Amino acid sequence: MFERVLVPLDGSKVGEAALPVIKQLVAKCSPQTTVELTLLGVITLLRHWVVVGEASAPVSYTEDELTLIKQRVMDYLARTGDSLKNRGVVIKTMVSSGNASEEILKAVGETKADLIAMSTHGRSGLRRLAFGSITDKVLRGASVPVLMVRAPEGTVNE
Repeated sequence: MFERVLVPLDGSKVGEAALPVIKQLVAKCSPQTTVELTLLGVITLLRHWVVVGEASAPVSYTEDELTLIKQRVMDYLARTGDSLKNRGVVIKTMVSSGNASEEILKAVGETKADLIAMSTHGRSGLRRLAFGSITDKVLRGASVPVLMVRAPEGTVNE
């Protein structure tokens, strides 16, 4: 059985699709087993656009703005973790910034995870090429098993 599970979350309902499956897996563990779930949030946008009239320019977030964004992500992960607490489950949270798939793969080593559990949008064809697939990049680059859970039809990003 897996003892350290990394669960990347993006704050959306689609991103949370793997959580019910993780709850079911953990519920089937023996009472003596402790499972460590690390909830990971990755801040991918490190700048925003400022528009003045017809001109626009990318502007990096200030340190104060990044601190606020990181705190909001931590709060979200903590709330989500509270819903997962169960007998034998230890919840940890982690926030990083950069390329999502690279940060997820890096977190595997940092947390010594033996499983990555994440959702997928289920895109294919041109939509997948246009949007890229973080899940696909993680699946191809991971050194541990990846549990991919397809988000239910009709799930909307929020």
